[in-house]
Amino acid sequence: MSKVSVIVPNYNHARYLPKRLDSILQQTFQDFELILLDDCSTDESRAILQRYAADPRVRLEFNEVNSGSAFKQWNKGVRLAQGKYVWIAESDDYADERLLEKLVARLDAEPSAVLAQCRSWRVSADGELEGFQDQHLPDLGSDKWAGDFQADGIEECRKYLVRCCSVQSASSVVFRRDVYQQVGGADENLRQCGDWKTWASMALTGGTIAYVGEPLNYYRSHDASVSRKNLQNGVWTAETLQVIAWILRRVTPDTFVLKKLREEIAELWAPAVLSWRIPASVRRGILRDALTIDPHAFRRLPRSALTTLRLTLRRRWRSLRAASPAL
Repeated sequence: MSKVSVIVPNYNHARYLPKRLDSILQQTFQDFELILLDDCSTDESRAILQRYAADPRVRLEFNEVNSGSAFKQWNKGVRLAQGKYVWIAESDDYADERLLEKLVARLDAEPSAVLAQCRSWRVSADGELEGFQDQHLPDLGSDKWAGDFQADGIEECRKYLVRCCSVQSASSVVFRRDVYQQVGGADENLRQCGDWKTWASMALTGGTIAYVGEPLNYYRSHDASVSRKNLQNGVWTAETLQVIAWILRRVTPDTFVLKKLREEIAELWAPAVLSWRIPASVRRGILRDALTIDPHAFRRLPRSALTTLRLTLRRRWRSLRAASPAL
């Protein structure tokens, strides 16, 4: 039985698969099995995956019907896994050859750690470095992510995970399979923020989070990513509020964190509720969850959010006048 199960859930990432898979097979830590999943890709993905089938560590699992959910694929992969630890290596990312060596060593050395995470580079579709992925985290301070640390999981939820998914990439994480199973795996009802809820669920079991400040993961940002699409259609905003509300039912942040959280969710829900691109049912859910998190949400709108509201209303009025000159 291998110590680590590496799961690659793929859908239409043929362009990135060779670099992804080579960066796994060339790891300095070699005690792993590699489970390659494909969710009915329509590109050349399956042909590329089959090239790696001769390696005795590789197992191919192809869906006959598209699951419609990355998190269903996560759960499927973990059900197939036999390793003590699991690495969900997203199919469009890639890794430094020492990622497994470093993260497995932290989990071995720290039995209380539910997961070990490393810092991530952000790269373009063509692999050009664009800085650290954590530079996009809201007001958390860059120093936190620059060095190694071990943190109490519940405290991480109170201070950071309640505000954002501070675990910026699934590919940067190696976790304990038994803890993942203990919390019920990933929430398959979520399309975008299932990873965030999963990390928070594992952290709330009372264990710790081990962090390696060396950037060993390369998170790829590109226009075809699910994240970009979900940002445009309101799914990301809706699920962000759902996960925050879920965490708040389990932890109580301090006054400073609550203040910052209220400011940040105002920046999210106000523009989304007024966006014509987002379906009305999604907008209603966004407003409902925003008021659940903060019953006084309308009073706390920061100046930037109020400006966004005014500009959006003005654009709407102009559109209505153009459509109906009598107005």
